[in-house]
Amino acid sequence: MKKSIIFSFALIIISIAGANAQGFQLGVKGGVNFFNVQDKGGTYSPALNNQYQFGYNLGGFAILKLSKHVGIQPEIMWNEYQTRTADNANAIYDSLWPGKNINLNYLTIPLLLNLSPSKILTFQVGPQFGILINESQTFYNNTKDAFKKGDFSMVGGVQLNLAWFKLGARYVIGLNNISDLPNSNAWKSQGAQAYIGIKII
Repeated sequence: MKKSIIFSFALIIISIAGANAQGFQLGVKGGVNFFNVQDKGGTYSPALNNQYQFGYNLGGFAILKLSKHVGIQPEIMWNEYQTRTADNANAIYDSLWPGKNINLNYLTIPLLLNLSPSKILTFQVGPQFGILINESQTFYNNTKDAFKKGDFSMVGGVQLNLAWFKLGARYVIGLNNISDLPNSNAWKSQGAQAYIGIKII
């Protein structure tokens, strides 16, 4: 229900922006993620390590220009986040312990406000909605899915516009608890992204 409301709201915003747009661009993009999933339990021993790990992103974007300096940039992206867990919370730091490397594959929809003080430079900020497509394995001897199916984040970044090419970097902060384990602390994702985009039209 919540997902339907969120996506409906996003579509309404995009439709309104499109009706008032003064220019339109469409393209594809891809790059790398540098993310971690942190246990926000304070003094409690975490079941996750806090090390940043590499993943990948790939998808498409549209740019709806509302004026010379303001636009909306919706995207549909596949994002891979990686983390490491262990049944024994303290053992994740022990290289001899058979911890679990977990890949989290999300379908994400950033809806970004573009602020362009110049033609070559764009600052971006906005929400990102994510749906967990699959995780590479479950938790606690494969008896329980560890992660919720939805994620909500805030995104901030900068993009360089070089003719047909886009070069960008972003920081993404997860706002909701993505742990689906009972009696666990809140788990939240955060990290950086770098990408190269190509404008098609």
